[in-house]
Parts: sequence; structure tokens; C-alpha cells
Amino acid sequence: MIDLPVFGLILLAAALHASWNAFLKGSSDTLLSTTLVMGGAALIAVLALPFLPVPARASWPYLAVSALLQAGYLALLVRIYRVVDMSLAYPLMRGCAPLAVALVSRLWLGEVLPGLAWIGVVSISLGILAMAAGARGTLGPAGQAAVLTNAALIAAYTLIDGVGARLSGTPAAYTLWLSLLTGAALVAWAITSRGGALISYARRNWLIGLIGGLGTIVSYTIALWAMTMAPIALVAALRETSILFATAIAALVLREPVSRVRVAAACIIAAGAMLLRLA
Repeated sequence: MIDLPVFGLILLAAALHASWNAFLKGSSDTLLSTTLVMGGAALIAVLALPFLPVPARASWPYLAVSALLQAGYLALLVRIYRVVDMSLAYPLMRGCAPLAVALVSRLWLGEVLPGLAWIGVVSISLGILAMAAGARGTLGPAGQAAVLTNAALIAAYTLIDGVGARLSGTPAAYTLWLSLLTGAALVAWAITSRGGALISYARRNWLIGLIGGLGTIVSYTIALWAMTMAPIALVAALRETSILFATAIAALVLREPVSRVRVAAACIIAAGAMLLRLA
């Protein structure tokens, strides 16, 4: 069973994660918005890291590999959102990851989940995948390959960061270093491809970038800290309840219609979260 304070903090992390994805969905340029948020996170990391301990040396290889994976994930995410509607791509990517994390963590880390926890993980994944039902657009072979690749990247960096945070001795510093490395890589890529447009966009939206960057840092720090307190698979699955908050934001803030299918899927996800709390 996950302690109630940890459970509540993971849900807070999920809400923050949903907020930054809603910002991406409502933005006019996905690449520039993603770069602005990650660049804001990198800037915050530069300012905060001198006041935190250095992560243990054993975690450095995990940091390096995760930064590469996350940079690849973000770059592919931008390309996916250009050709596939977010309401279709997002749940397919995020729904596959929790099951993959649970299976690999059992084989790699030996983390054994009780039967009720497995039911909770499967329920959350199925609920998230159901969110794609009725979404606009279709997935061709290239789109399917891109979405499944990003799902694999999500599962991979989640597992790597869970282990890295445990080895680091300081999840907050680990997250900040990861934000710095990933943000710097993404900004460098964006400058190369969209230099002038990026500068103009940052001048108009720099505050949003900083707020979004802070939100991503807080969200992921909570998640990685929780992974030092509970099995990685449980935290990963609970964090994906962010789609519940994304649905609420879509309905209440973006004024998007929410179908009965999405409501039913949200109920399945909520039930899975409760099972994880009880497991």
C-alpha cells in the first residue's frame, strides 16, 4: 500500500504534468512551446543547483542515458503532434508505458507487485487507452511506429530515472541536472532549426516558459522522490492518472466536449488508482 501523503503528492505531480501538456495542446507552435518550457526548466536548474548536493557518482550514467532518451522523446513528440491529433496520440503513448514499466521492473529490479496492484496498473492502462476511442484522426503505419517508439522511450526513461534517483541520494538535484541536460539539448536543436522564431516566441512568452518549467521540475521531482519510497511501477502508473486532470482541463478550461466514452474511461482510471492505494 502507498502511504496516503505519498499517494496525494503523486496525484499533485500528475495534475502538474497534465497542465503542461494542456499548454502544449493550446499553443500555436508545439516545438517552440516545448522548447520554452524545457528551457525554462534548464534556467531554473542553473540557478538552483549550486544550493543542492551533487548526486552520487553511481547515478551519473543513469542521468546521461535518461537525458538522451528524454531529448529523443520530446523531439519525437513534437513530430507526432504535427501529424496526429493529441487526443489520439497522447493516450496511446501514455497508456502503454505503465504496463511496460511493471513488467520490466519485475524482471530487472525484482519488484514484485501484489495481485491487486496488477489489477490497478492494468485498469489505469486500459482506461488511458480507452481515451483514444472516438479521437479525431487515424494512425498510419508511420504514426503507429512513432507512437509505440515514444511509449517505449517513456517506459525506458521512467525505469532508468527511478533507479538513478535511488542511487543519487538526492532526487531533487537529480531532477534538476536532468532538466538542465535535456533542456540544453532541446534548446540547441530548436536554435539550429528555428532560431529567429524561437527568440521572438521567447520574448512574448518567457513567463509562461518559466512557470511551465517550474511545474515540470516540481512534478518530476515528486515522482522520482516517490520512486525512492514505493515500487517504480506503482508510481509510474499513478502518475499517468494525469490524463484525468487533462480531461478536466479540456472540459473546464479549453471548453472541449467530453464524450461518454471519455467519462467512462476516466472512471476506469480512477478505479485503478484506488486499487493501487489499497494494494
